[in-house]
Amino acid sequence: MPFEKKFVIIFFTAMGVMLGAALIGSLAAVMVREPPLATMLRLAREIRIWAVVAALGGTFSTIEILESGLLRGEITAVIKQIFYIAGAMAGTHLGHLMILAVAGGEK
Repeated sequence: MPFEKKFVIIFFTAMGVMLGAALIGSLAAVMVREPPLATMLRLAREIRIWAVVAALGGTFSTIEILESGLLRGEITAVIKQIFYIAGAMAGTHLGHLMILAVAGGEK
């Protein structure tokens, strides 16, 4: 898969994991009579790293590529993985900002 396509997929996957976890978690909070906005904000804080990991397809493949790229001198592979990680983090951050906007900010 070309770099640009994979980057976009990783970005939106991370954002989707963040939004989905927070929104569905807040629905569960309603079902158990907990405050949904507070639950949404808490989940958004707690799920960030997992959204990045899920978007990257697990950490082992990324670490393998970084390791083999560094040991074999394949700098392009390392740079691509760094961009993929940054894209996943950016997607997660955008999702988090969207949740903050819906919930009215950090409480």
